[in-house]
Amino acid sequence: MKEAMLIADPARTMLAEDRALEGLGIQVLSASEGRATAVLTVTSDMANGHGIAHGGLVFALADTAFAMAANTFGAGIATAEASISYISPAHIADELVASAEVSFHEGRRMIVDVMVRAGERTVAIYRGTGRALRQAG
Repeated sequence: MKEAMLIADPARTMLAEDRALEGLGIQVLSASEGRATAVLTVTSDMANGHGIAHGGLVFALADTAFAMAANTFGAGIATAEASISYISPAHIADELVASAEVSFHEGRRMIVDVMVRAGERTVAIYRGTGRALRQAG
């Protein structure tokens, strides 16, 4: 298990309330200043009918890195839309590393780019648009 590095307070608050990541096997290593890193080791339980990582799990990893990077600027950023391009398959026992970086931030909107890699091999490229949630009141 990897040790967590620096995680900004707004992202740390969001992580404390997250109930999905543990079940998915995703661990956030860092989240600060518009950047984040999350990891997932592919197990046999995560393989689809082709014997490779289910695309939904790769997407979930990328979306987690997106959320952590976006929420370093303040809590309340959610995914408004996202797309992913699967470049190469992830295999059982691969450690996937999702590295996210905010590339645009203005007002309530931001764009975050995420690269998912297994070692030096690119597995997927994700781009998400985030929007600040309106607070009730």
